[in-house]
Amino acid sequence: MWILGLTGSIGMGKSATAGLFRAMGVPVHDADASVHALYRGAAVEPVEAAFPGVTRDGAIDRAALGARVLADPEAMKRLETIVHPLVRAEEEAFLAKARGAGVRLVVLDIPLLFETGGAGRVDAVAVVSASKAVQRARVLERAGMTEEKFETIVAKQMPDAEKRRRAHFVIDTGRGFPAAAHQVAGIVRALSGPGRRVTG
Repeated sequence: MWILGLTGSIGMGKSATAGLFRAMGVPVHDADASVHALYRGAAVEPVEAAFPGVTRDGAIDRAALGARVLADPEAMKRLETIVHPLVRAEEEAFLAKARGAGVRLVVLDIPLLFETGGAGRVDAVAVVSASKAVQRARVLERAGMTEEKFETIVAKQMPDAEKRRRAHFVIDTGRGFPAAAHQVAGIVRALSGPGRRVTG
């Protein structure tokens, strides 16, 4: 079974690209969605214990939690120590289910794949990319986003050029999603054979 890591910086169109893989019948595990679910389930008790007062109506209040950890690297590390093992357990269950079903290709949608060392857990990496101008325009359309926030987020992520250099596949969404769908279809065809590692 091929395990393809899908990643990309903010505003590059990664979530929409994950949807293109799903539309072709490829199972996708979304790390962000997993965290959202955990903040309403298994992560509530340990996160509240570590950061008292961040729970609202039985779920983690992401805004309250963010206010506690975003500017505090040590607090962020404590949070990651709690959440990352839970996400990994869900990822492993997803992979086991896919193997049991005889699936030939799965996608792990991980925003910070390179930054967290996740590339070692996949057979190949696809990076979703677009020009800086397209990226900025998309992100600044988001509610509450400012130029300063955008630059702060980008500064914390690995540069797009470096992600592209490390990728086995680059999916360019800057030319529109019909073109991106064509690229995704090519990747699915290329990886539909028996699982083996891509070299390079």
